[in-house]
Amino acid sequence: MFIAMFNFWYFFWLILAAGAVAGLYFWLRNCSPFTQKTVLFSLLVVGLLFHFLKVYIPPYSVDEARMLRDSWFINICGANIALFPFMFFSKKDCVKDYMFYLGVLSGLVALFYPQEPIAKVDQLAEQWDIVRFYFHHWLLLTVPLLMVLLGHHKLSYKRVLNAPIGLLLLMLFIMLNQIFQSELGYIPLRSQDDFFGTGYKNTSYIWGPGTNDAIGNFLASFTPKIFRTVPVGQYAGQEKYWPWFWMIVPVFALVTPLSFLLSLIFDGKNFAQDIKKLKNRIAKKSPVTTK
Repeated sequence: MFIAMFNFWYFFWLILAAGAVAGLYFWLRNCSPFTQKTVLFSLLVVGLLFHFLKVYIPPYSVDEARMLRDSWFINICGANIALFPFMFFSKKDCVKDYMFYLGVLSGLVALFYPQEPIAKVDQLAEQWDIVRFYFHHWLLLTVPLLMVLLGHHKLSYKRVLNAPIGLLLLMLFIMLNQIFQSELGYIPLRSQDDFFGTGYKNTSYIWGPGTNDAIGNFLASFTPKIFRTVPVGQYAGQEKYWPWFWMIVPVFALVTPLSFLLSLIFDGKNFAQDIKKLKNRIAKKSPVTTK
């Protein structure tokens, strides 16, 4: 099962994911709200269990260091796998908004650009991990999407800032997670001989972009210089990305408009009505010119 951009297996998983979302929706829409919630929550629980059970398949089962490291929640999607089951029954709109925007966006990015499966070297030995990858990211997309489509949560374009704020809070969680891993000896957070190192297992860009990293460099283009240099001391003025802080502007600049576009799919009518009301108020306040 060799996966590359736009080859057979790439489209196979995309079509399978889309078909599974559609099939699940058409089945659940005729079920009771209790059944709908039970099924969606059960999927989240299965996803959490699979996160830990992956230690029994390659590459984790044959690499103790990676098994210990990756059993933690070390990236955005992994952290969401851990948090979504606990967020699912929350009554707060901000929590459900976060689930929808971050779940749908991260799921879509992973499915359309499956960087991890593409990077697999030993495809045959790690094919079960490829299946796990697609299931987990399909899950992050599907549960929040159906949660909205089935009427268990109502989106509002006025609350789109919950997405970037929530993502930055999640990145703080990941940062603390990695610090604890380092302190406990699971991972070397910093290279001992490289003061400017961006850390180890930096898939969420907490510590800065990697070397020759197109995505990281694109994100860095939104970052003010102050967050990319050492401000004082022996290394003042030299390039050094401030952990977490350097991502604040890129997150707001990129996640906010994407979340807004998603919100218009479900709340476009209210947005159009509010724009119309705003135009009417402006027209009423404008002076009338008479000849």
